[in-house]
Amino acid sequence: MTTQNNIIYLDYHSTTPVDQRVAQKFMYYMTTAFGNANSVDHGYGDEAAKTVKQARQQIAELINASPKEIIFTSGATESINLAIQGQIAQQNTPVKIIVSPVEHKAVLDTCKALANKGLAEIIWLKVNKQAQIDLEHLEKVCTDGASLLCVMAANNEVGTIYPIEKIGAIASSYNIPFLCDASQAAGKIPLNFHDWGITYLAISGHKLYAPKGVGVLVVRNGVHLQPMIYGGGHQQRMRSGTLNVPGIVGLGEACKLRQLEMEVDETAIALLRDHLQKLLQAQIPDLVVNGDLNNRLSGNLHISIPSIPNSAMIARVRHQLAISTGAACSSGVVAPSHVLQAMNLAENIIEGALRIGIGKFTTKADIETASSVIISAVNEIYRLLLV
Repeated sequence: MTTQNNIIYLDYHSTTPVDQRVAQKFMYYMTTAFGNANSVDHGYGDEAAKTVKQARQQIAELINASPKEIIFTSGATESINLAIQGQIAQQNTPVKIIVSPVEHKAVLDTCKALANKGLAEIIWLKVNKQAQIDLEHLEKVCTDGASLLCVMAANNEVGTIYPIEKIGAIASSYNIPFLCDASQAAGKIPLNFHDWGITYLAISGHKLYAPKGVGVLVVRNGVHLQPMIYGGGHQQRMRSGTLNVPGIVGLGEACKLRQLEMEVDETAIALLRDHLQKLLQAQIPDLVVNGDLNNRLSGNLHISIPSIPNSAMIARVRHQLAISTGAACSSGVVAPSHVLQAMNLAENIIEGALRIGIGKFTTKADIETASSVIISAVNEIYRLLLV
């Protein structure tokens, strides 16, 4: 996707452009049908409530959940905080939380904050150099019990997809509530909330071509969370606040479109990703591809150029390409990726890491131009290093 200033956008893990069909719905409910979904005394409120109900159905169908299990939030970070803090707040004594070390910072920082307050003990799972989870170790730590298990559906840096159905079955067998961060996975891979033993599922709108500022926490029927926000008792008393109707409508429409188009889109995206990978490997001999190459998101290409610091690469390409050194929440922070560190990769692999994210609006021309830009930048830096 080329923007007006001709920078090719390849950072789809960070955020996605809003689908034009979604944007049209968003605008209509922001400017014309702008009613409050909780206003029951007139038609504006009725229309808003009706479309929120429809959005719940659209989201639920994408992930095989019940519409009643959908709690709307401002995004996945809030959803994750509500799940973790709301679950732990119901306990009277310090609890154990089992956590993958390659989770998003929204999970890690929330768990660490609770641990620092003496409210929780973190039990860390083991991951290998492909960011895969050791399932035998997971089952072993589950035998001792825990108040929560946190494992994402797909990694936001290296793209590794996790066997959520197996992980959910293990959690269920030990009666451990399971939080799955599906921010990167929803709308890209099949998810089955109802059948996979997931207790809480977090989704973020702006990762699947919906607007920023809207997300979902799916809460299994019969489970209640302590709220973080009080006032009005909206949404089953778990999350008060006036509903973001335009955002919710946009998210619902995006989920409907992903259900219809996901399979075709993701197949095409994977072909573009593979094409870019081959072009780069042919011209950059020491290039390393990180993650689980057999189980990764279609749009993920996480590479390392060991002899070149990623900051030097970004400085060279930033006016032509939008790619990143890692998670957007950590951008600007001069620190190695916690994901790559947990994978125990070599220091030069971590320092040379670049995350490329491809999406449904990426074209073959974008890919070929991007490969030329990256290869040219590498060659320029090599020449400078030899001087």
